Amino acid sequence: MLALWVTPRALLILGIIALALACSPGLGVLTSLASAGGIVLAAATLTDFALGPRRSALAIERRLPERHFAMRNAAELRYAITNRSRVAIRVGIVERPVRTLFYVDDEAVAEVPARSRAILSRCVIPIARGKDRLGELYVWYENSLGLLRRRMRVTLEQEIRVYPDLSAVERYGRLDVRNRFVEAGLRRMRMLGTGTEFESLREYLPGDAFRSINWKATARRGRLMVTQYEVERSQSVLLLLDCGRLMTPYVGDQRKLDYAVTAALSLASIAALASDRVGAVAFAREILTARAPRSTAASLHELSEALYDLEPRFEEADYARVLNFTGRQLRRRSLVVLLTDVVDPIAQSLVLAELATLTRKHLVVCLFMNDAAVTSALAAEPRTPLDAYRMDVALGLWHERRMAAANLERRGTIVVDAPARTLSVALIDEYLRIKQRGLL
Repeated sequence: MLALWVTPRALLILGIIALALACSPGLGVLTSLASAGGIVLAAATLTDFALGPRRSALAIERRLPERHFAMRNAAELRYAITNRSRVAIRVGIVERPVRTLFYVDDEAVAEVPARSRAILSRCVIPIARGKDRLGELYVWYENSLGLLRRRMRVTLEQEIRVYPDLSAVERYGRLDVRNRFVEAGLRRMRMLGTGTEFESLREYLPGDAFRSINWKATARRGRLMVTQYEVERSQSVLLLLDCGRLMTPYVGDQRKLDYAVTAALSLASIAALASDRVGAVAFAREILTARAPRSTAASLHELSEALYDLEPRFEEADYARVLNFTGRQLRRRSLVVLLTDVVDPIAQSLVLAELATLTRKHLVVCLFMNDAAVTSALAAEPRTPLDAYRMDVALGLWHERRMAAANLERRGTIVVDAPARTLSVALIDEYLRIKQRGLL
C-alpha cells in the first residue's frame, strides 16, 4: 500500500491546468494562467508535504459495543482518534471485511482538530452467528490543504462474538412480565390434592381424595388429616437442536438453524425465570454438544456459549442416537423440545419411530418453521404454466408437512408450526400454555 497519494482535489486542479494547456494554442493568456497554476500547485503540494502530519502523530483505537452483537440488530463500532500534530486533519477509516458483520457505510470519515481527540462511529449489522476477528484498519488522512493523502494500515486484532437475537424475550415487556408469568403458572401454585412437593397438613373435609389421607398424622392427632401438596416449580426442559441437512436452507436472510437457535435460547431465558432446569443437545450425524438440565445462574450463560456458534452440517441427522441418548439421560418426566424440520419422508419415519418411545414418559414438543415461499405460492393465483408448476410443488410440500404434524400428534407429540420470523414467540407461548395447564 502506497503511503502517500494525491487527493481528488489535487487531481481536479491538475485536470483544470491540463485543460487550459490544451486550449492554449492561439490564446497566450491561457498558457500564462496554466503555468502560474502549475507553479502554485507545486508550491502548495510541497507545503502540504511539509505540514504533514507524520504517521507517528496519529493514534487510533477501536472500541467495541458494551453489549454483545446480536443477529440483525444494528450496533456501533467506535474509533478514538488522537491527533498529536499542530494541524487539523480529516481522517477516513475502512475496516477489513469479516464474515459476521455488514458495514452500512464503506468508510467512516471525521474531522480532528490539532492536538485533540475525536470519537468516530460507524453502524454495523451482524449477519451471521459465531466467533470472528476484526483485523486491520485501512486509514487515510489529509491536512487542511487537502492535496496529499497519507495512508497507513493499523493492526487491531479483536475477537467478536455474534449471538442470536433474543428480542422475542423482551417483547413480553418488563412492566407486565410478572402478571403474565403469574397467569401462566410460573409461580408456586397451591393446588389441593395435586402436585409433588409437601405444603401443609389440614383436617379431612368431605370430598377429599382417600389417597390424600396422611395416616401417620391421623394416628398422632386422633382425627383424619390430609396432606396438601403444591405444584413443583423446578422442572426439566431439554432442547434438542437438529444441525443436519434439513436445517441448512435459508428462509429469507437467515438459515433455518439460525431461527432454531434463537428460539431455543429465547425459551431457555423464559424457563430460567420460572426456575426450571434447562439443558440442550445439538446433533447431526453425531452429538455435537450436550448440556444437562441445570438451574444455576451460570447455566444460562453456559448454554448460550455452547449454542451461539453452531453451524449446520450437510449430513443426515441421527434421530435414533439423540433420542436414545435423551431417554437415558432424563430419569424423570421432562419437557423435551425438538427443533427440526421433518418434511423429508425418510426423516419423518425415523423421527416417528423414535418419538413413540419417548412420549410414553416425557412431554414432547416438535417445532416446525413455515417457509414463507410455500405460503405465498399457495396464496397466489397461477397465471402461467410456471406458476402452476410452482403451486403444485408448494402443495406437495404443504401436504407432507401436514402429514408429518398429524402423525406426530397421533403419537402424543405437541406440534408447533409457525413462520420462521415468529418462531421464538410461538415456542414461548406454547411453553407458557404447558405451564399454565400443568401438563408436566
